[in-house]
Amino acid sequence: MKKHFLSLYLPLAWLLFSVTVTQSQEDILGQLSDIAIVEEKVMMPMRDGIRLATDIYRPKADGTYPIIFSRTPYNFNSWGDGEQRLGNARRALDYVKQGYIYVVQNERGRYFSEGEWDILGVPLTDGYDAFEWMKNQAWSNGKIGTIGCSSTAEWLMAVSALNHPSHAAMVPQGFGAGVGRVGNINEQGNWYRGGAEQMLFFAWLYGVEHDKFKPRIPAGATQEDLIRISRFYDLAPENPQVDMSEALSHLPIQDILKNVNGKREIFDKMIRRKPNDPEWFEGGLYHDNMEITTPSFWFTSWYDVSITPNLALFNHVRNNAKDAFVRDNQYLVIAPTLHCAYTRATENTIVGERSVGDARLNYNEQITKWFDLWLKAETNDFKETTPRVQYYTMGTNQWQTANTWPPENTKMTTFYLNSNGDANSRFGDGKLTTKQATTDNPDSFTYDPMAPVPSYGGNVCCTGNAVKGGSFNQMEMEARNDILVYSSDVLTEDTEVSGFIEATLYVSSDVKDTDFTLKLIDVAPDGTAYNLDETIQRVRYREGYDKELFMEKGNVYKVALTPLSTSNVFKKGHRIRIEISSSNFPRFARNLNTGGNNYDESVGVVAHNKVHHSKVHPSQIRIPIAKK
Repeated sequence: MKKHFLSLYLPLAWLLFSVTVTQSQEDILGQLSDIAIVEEKVMMPMRDGIRLATDIYRPKADGTYPIIFSRTPYNFNSWGDGEQRLGNARRALDYVKQGYIYVVQNERGRYFSEGEWDILGVPLTDGYDAFEWMKNQAWSNGKIGTIGCSSTAEWLMAVSALNHPSHAAMVPQGFGAGVGRVGNINEQGNWYRGGAEQMLFFAWLYGVEHDKFKPRIPAGATQEDLIRISRFYDLAPENPQVDMSEALSHLPIQDILKNVNGKREIFDKMIRRKPNDPEWFEGGLYHDNMEITTPSFWFTSWYDVSITPNLALFNHVRNNAKDAFVRDNQYLVIAPTLHCAYTRATENTIVGERSVGDARLNYNEQITKWFDLWLKAETNDFKETTPRVQYYTMGTNQWQTANTWPPENTKMTTFYLNSNGDANSRFGDGKLTTKQATTDNPDSFTYDPMAPVPSYGGNVCCTGNAVKGGSFNQMEMEARNDILVYSSDVLTEDTEVSGFIEATLYVSSDVKDTDFTLKLIDVAPDGTAYNLDETIQRVRYREGYDKELFMEKGNVYKVALTPLSTSNVFKKGHRIRIEISSSNFPRFARNLNTGGNNYDESVGVVAHNKVHHSKVHPSQIRIPIAKK
């Protein structure tokens, strides 16, 4: 089989269930034909006349059935090669065997669906109209469940807020691409973190965007014609391979896709949007002024790009939904894996370089029980046997349960940054202590945007070969003088950290604007330093994303960073460490330090940055430590 270029960039969005790759697609389709009525290329009408290409798999036996619905920007054409297509057929077979109708649909403007596609911007009404069409079919029992991971899940939260009466349950997985604003977190669908661009969508759009001059099926094509031509033309572009580790280094960043001859109409528009641009609030993103109305089983992972906003959304719904019924029917799983890689956990799960042990969980069984509870006219023991929160704790490498996130037995402990002014690199004197420094000996470092700190592992997705996600030994990175390193004393007992990690820095600089980055690290006695999570804050947005405030030389500014998240036991003999710098590239776009637009600039300014720590400027990190 030829290797599709898209596989370099697509997250594991379609691998929601294990796929036995030794089973051929023909075998699976043959089994489906024995038990299912298969309707391909059903052109489902939307309220504006646009038709969306839809495949329907339903049991041959008479009667009405509940529906499990997946809407996606990815290619699910049954004819051809590739894991996505095989996975779709496998899921259809599994669901039909369990007494469900499985419906999969392409978003408008994707493949055989009519209309124009816009990342994060397709009309919310498309979801509502699809529910309405499906519930009115003679084979429907009127109950619809939704499921998806990554971009296949991004639309679920906002469409839940439309409160269609048939939308009975959902299973969003790795869903950060659909989360716009939750409280003080404004990532706008993973485009930003702390006001700095996350470069994952730069690479992702190169791999998946269809050109505006793409071949198009004539309007009004019949289902028969669409099925016939789909055997020969699946409308999936195969882009020239690009070295994204090199491509993402291009300046200005607004020309990154142009520089590799990529399709850039959507990118050109989005790269100019600031974090609080009104357009973010006009598309398909969920924002916290919208009311989720659906029982939800949320799946997240520690090394996902959006773990903190994902957990913040779970808490927001559970604590703030107006309907007590909705509040009481929110459940959460947190796995120790990369983006959408839940079912790839093994007896010895390796995430990057670090083994996190046997991280397997009965995902499929739990999801089946969840849907059976809400979509079928039967009861089961899901609520009695499923903990509210299931989370995996690294270090001890075990699944744990709680009724809340963070777990109720955690207490925030403050560690202050301390040094004699020489915290540069792991060879410096930076410390994390429970006592504040008495005098201010700020730590200084030089940030040159032309020589940024390279991303090494981390909580990433979809950047091709530019960044490899997961946990990697940071010792070599920590030899750089443009990284400040602060470590606790050697721990005298095992210390579990589970929850949100908050950080407040007091900083100054000789430039108008710059970034500050932070990593949380578990340091073993031999010096091995495994990264747990990371964050960034663009200083111009330190007081909110609705205004830009620039720095003045000599002034010290308080900067609160977007929280980090983890569950990790720092074993006896280990140390808790943080790293602070001003770049983590190409995970995040470089700040060129000029105070300008940044996206249209090619020349940077070297920044001389300082982190202050004293009673007046108590730079600190607040860590949720679990009581024994």
